[in-house]
Amino acid sequence: MRLLFLDFNRVALTCLLTLFACNVGNLNAQQIEIEPYLQNASPNSITVMWQTDSGEESIVEWGLTPNLGNSTSGNSIDINFTDARVHEVSLTGLERLSVYYYRVRTGKAFSDIYQFKTPPFAKDRKSFNLVAMSDMQIDGNEPDKFYEVVNEGILAYLDKEFQGEVPENLAMVLIPGDLVQNGANYIQWREHFFQPAQKLFSQVPVYPVLGNHENQSVFYFKYFSLPKNGSPEFAENWWYKDYGNTRILGLNSNVDDGIGGSNYQLRWLDKILEETAEMEEIDFVFAQMHHPHKSELWIPGEEEFSGEVVKKLEDFTEKTGKPSIHFFGHTHGYSRGQSKDHKHLWVNVASAGGALDNWGEFEGRDYDEFTVTQDEYGFVMVEVDANPADPKFTVKRMSRGNQYLAKDNDLTDSITVWKMERKPHVPKNIFPVNELVPARGLVLQAGEFKSDRKEAFHAASNWQISTDPEFSNLIFDSWKQHENWYYNENQQKDDDLTDEKVFKLLTSGKKYYWKVRYRDQHLNWSDWSAIQSFEVE
Repeated sequence: MRLLFLDFNRVALTCLLTLFACNVGNLNAQQIEIEPYLQNASPNSITVMWQTDSGEESIVEWGLTPNLGNSTSGNSIDINFTDARVHEVSLTGLERLSVYYYRVRTGKAFSDIYQFKTPPFAKDRKSFNLVAMSDMQIDGNEPDKFYEVVNEGILAYLDKEFQGEVPENLAMVLIPGDLVQNGANYIQWREHFFQPAQKLFSQVPVYPVLGNHENQSVFYFKYFSLPKNGSPEFAENWWYKDYGNTRILGLNSNVDDGIGGSNYQLRWLDKILEETAEMEEIDFVFAQMHHPHKSELWIPGEEEFSGEVVKKLEDFTEKTGKPSIHFFGHTHGYSRGQSKDHKHLWVNVASAGGALDNWGEFEGRDYDEFTVTQDEYGFVMVEVDANPADPKFTVKRMSRGNQYLAKDNDLTDSITVWKMERKPHVPKNIFPVNELVPARGLVLQAGEFKSDRKEAFHAASNWQISTDPEFSNLIFDSWKQHENWYYNENQQKDDDLTDEKVFKLLTSGKKYYWKVRYRDQHLNWSDWSAIQSFEVE
């Protein structure tokens, strides 16, 4: 009996020691603090990053099935002078347009198994979707808004509108700045940016650019592995990424905040646009930068550098016929406009979390370019159709409403732009035609809008008056669009765009010349009408 009792004690002691060793091991085991997120995807490669509270081991297990089967190791770096490490692993040798499964491992810490899909080559002519959103820096009154925009907004929208998993239906996420409230605050990156969006970023590559709230922080450059094809002196401050038939440009518009690099950046941009002009496989150019050139809700947020970028994109589109967009943020609300003479869109994709700039809160202005401005949360979906016979893209604003009126992914704005030009018919001059008119109160009149594109409608008119038939001396140039949502009212309501009142006082006894052109909702201008003259009584 005594021997049995001793044996029992030995077994019990062994179990206790084993349990103690396991608990000690668990205390020392690594924990994943930031779930894996995807960076810098190409048809044959992708980068996976994550953060643990300790441990240098950086391994991604991956394969074409949930069984995985492949293993690739990478590097880790210190993130905040603690034991925490950011891990980066590049997977290479992948097949384009393929869905892969993966998980990350550091020591005994494993993530769940996620999926991603590799991009196409441009020659594959594959259509795709992307999301653009910005300014998700936390608002103390709405601390969960970014989580809502991602999970109840983007992911719920994809689940409702498409079949299959997220990577099959979304190619990338663009973020033009202000990811966190203070880029120098280490905790905010994990808790305010990565954690709310982990279900999205683990499946779709995310491509941000610097906003003013990032403060050019070292954390930004440690947390992201962006294309290193910008100016070497300012690595990852600006870059480009191709996806299929579209070139994405990432720019740093913080040039007035002591960061510098504007001359380097603009020279680089000239070089890249010149190169892109010769690439037949690229149909569209989408640029993202944080600051607006013009802002209807917040004039003090405008940046001269952004205006220089817009001019370069307009010139590129004019030269090549390739439509372009510049996405931006900074002003916390949505706006969509278009250049007068070019197929170039202006799209503010905020706010994804930052406190809204409500109407009347700051100095604003009703700009001619913008047709829609909304003080609302939300995100923008861009659907790119790569059909080689007639490529196009569609921009959709999905709204989450504001503090006064909640919305659930309501479609509040949409525009489709084709690369191929299909001009509306030339408008007919109606009045005046070789007539005498009063010096004040003249109303120009033209005929109805016509187009060979069945669904096209009259979206804008441009009226000009000159003192000479060559129109070298314009005295009147009016551009009106079919809608102008400003301060929650359509300032263009009931305007059919076929007449235009001239408020300028004309000179008695003088001869003038006038013409008009019409634009459809796809940004196609007609040719100018015939030039007609009139004299003033």
